[in-house]
Amino acid sequence: MELELFVVAAHLAKLNADQIRAVEHGVDACKTVGAPLLIIAGAGTGKTNALAHRVAHLILHDADPRRILLMTFSRRAAGELTSRVRRICAETLGAKAGVLADALAWAGTFHGIGARLLREYAQIIGLDPDFTIHDREDSADLINLARHDLGFSKTEKRFPAKGTCLAIYSRAVNGQAPLDEVLGKNFPWCAGWSEELKKLFAAYVEAKQAHNVLDYDDLLLYWAQMAGEQELAREIGGRFDHILVDEYQDTNRLQSSILTGLKPDGRGLTVVGDDAQSIYAFRAADVRNILDFPRQFAPPARIVTLERNYRSTRPILAAANGVIALASEGFAKNLWTERLSTEKPRLVAVRDETDQANYIVEQVLAAREAGERLKAQAVLFRASHHSGPLEIELTRRNIPFVKFGGLKFLDSAHVKDILALLRFAQNPRDRVAGFRLLQLLPGVGPTSARKTLDAMAEAAEPLAALGALKAPPRAGDCWADFVALLQDLRGGKGPWPSELFAARTWYQPHLERLYEDFATRALDLAQLEQIASTYPSREKFLTELTLDPPDATSAEAGIPLRDEDYLILSTIHSAKGQEWKSVFLLNVVDGCIPSDLATGAAAEIEEERRLLYVAMTRAKDQLHLMVPQRFFTHGQHPQGDRHVYAGRSRFIPADLAPLFEATSWPRASPETASAMAAARKLDLGARMRGMWR
Repeated sequence: MELELFVVAAHLAKLNADQIRAVEHGVDACKTVGAPLLIIAGAGTGKTNALAHRVAHLILHDADPRRILLMTFSRRAAGELTSRVRRICAETLGAKAGVLADALAWAGTFHGIGARLLREYAQIIGLDPDFTIHDREDSADLINLARHDLGFSKTEKRFPAKGTCLAIYSRAVNGQAPLDEVLGKNFPWCAGWSEELKKLFAAYVEAKQAHNVLDYDDLLLYWAQMAGEQELAREIGGRFDHILVDEYQDTNRLQSSILTGLKPDGRGLTVVGDDAQSIYAFRAADVRNILDFPRQFAPPARIVTLERNYRSTRPILAAANGVIALASEGFAKNLWTERLSTEKPRLVAVRDETDQANYIVEQVLAAREAGERLKAQAVLFRASHHSGPLEIELTRRNIPFVKFGGLKFLDSAHVKDILALLRFAQNPRDRVAGFRLLQLLPGVGPTSARKTLDAMAEAAEPLAALGALKAPPRAGDCWADFVALLQDLRGGKGPWPSELFAARTWYQPHLERLYEDFATRALDLAQLEQIASTYPSREKFLTELTLDPPDATSAEAGIPLRDEDYLILSTIHSAKGQEWKSVFLLNVVDGCIPSDLATGAAAEIEEERRLLYVAMTRAKDQLHLMVPQRFFTHGQHPQGDRHVYAGRSRFIPADLAPLFEATSWPRASPETASAMAAARKLDLGARMRGMWR
């Protein structure tokens, strides 16, 4: 018994008291499945560390790792958590740790776990297990086909574009809200098309089922439907003693319903998050999920709050606490730290966006001269276009930078071509993949592609029907090679990932024919093949790559390849979960934070406040909040693009001013300041005299 107490103390020794309470909840000598737990983890409070220790603690107290479901919002986060669990177990159990950690097989994203369960239960719920998963672009293409077939692309008044239609559909599904409510609240300019959109979405669902494809939303929707069937929910929920969810403030209503369906009494359920960092309403994330979580169960879930911050200095936390304390609702927390500093966050008043850019460049270069790497500094902004003047100045001054939010790897045409080939081999009824693929061949246009796909759709064996079709006149030998490759891939003649090598070999002449920069694009395909080698099968590769793609192509990621060091530019949304020594926040003025486009309702304004809080809590040592006296608006005003004058953000009222150091830039020399003051006096005197003439 003494040895056990020593072991437990050893692996929890680096945690603080609140973290230990979260880790040990529901675990004692008799059981490891406790009542529901909500961990409110403030920014920089060691959330990931606490969650990893809780999983490890459960395993060390004889919880079966095969019966633990751990869900995150990225595959990278799931991998990091699993690695930490392995390290913690290794410190305690040594050689046995590997066996336990490897058994933690149910760790992944909501969508990834959903796809896995859907394949397992496909026959029961009426799905073909060979279904393929469409990314957003493929889904938009399929909804566009249905849009065209219904004649909505030729309406007298312009019908919503395919991307808008998909966004409306996704918002209604993930938010579990009626279409009219979604249109009125989020897409008012489309409200007049309600009946047509209902017909379109019905046709879209029928098309997905006919082509044996699922989109992102289906992975959650089908899973939620299973969780709504009592017997099936009991079976799936019974497979897991513990379900742990990271970033719970970012879940939508579907994800919440999945959890309560699998664990209606909440036993064994742990969710971790921070209501103050809920900033993804535009993706249908619902802050009510975390705010209402404790009251969903009887008795209510236990709440453990993590408040000790390991990232920022005391002045930065004091300012951030002050901003979020004005929120209308939320869990009470007051972040604190032992990191002392006399440097308050700066409120920097500048004349315009040009001066804003110049100030940042000078500060960044000065910090670099003092030994601070560019990568340790970041410039954050509410909207992507806010950084335009700064990007120009950085380029002029030859300062390398990377802006997050660029072209994604899977959005590049050549990568999509190869993936379409693999998807079509996996599922020959995937019309979107087939339509793209066929048009790669010489002499095959949209009309020929449609006729070919129609013939395949009517056949019991689509690839056999393809092989029996007459080759298009101008396709030449390409047609026979194409059909033979598809049949080989479908039949699994070569082991994975040699299938991708065969696909690349076939595609190479088409790549050279279609793209002038084919050599650069070929590097991407080599990278794709290298990525493929880390997956056990084509099915797993297609599923995981679609759900969690790499960030950028080699062409888009060129800067970090040319320079060892570079400045980070990022939207606030993309910066969540990151940290830097110095942070500059652009345009902390009304009209930008909060955005003019997000002040229609109290809930929107509260999310804008949380965005400012998230941005401020990314900073470790220095925080600069930029307050330009005027800035350029892009399409946010009835009068069009124009310069507007604005005051400091309403989220930093006068009573919070003592928490900041107010300064202005550029600072005038004493001589200049004296001359300016004299000029102002003369101007004012002349004006006063003129009033009486």
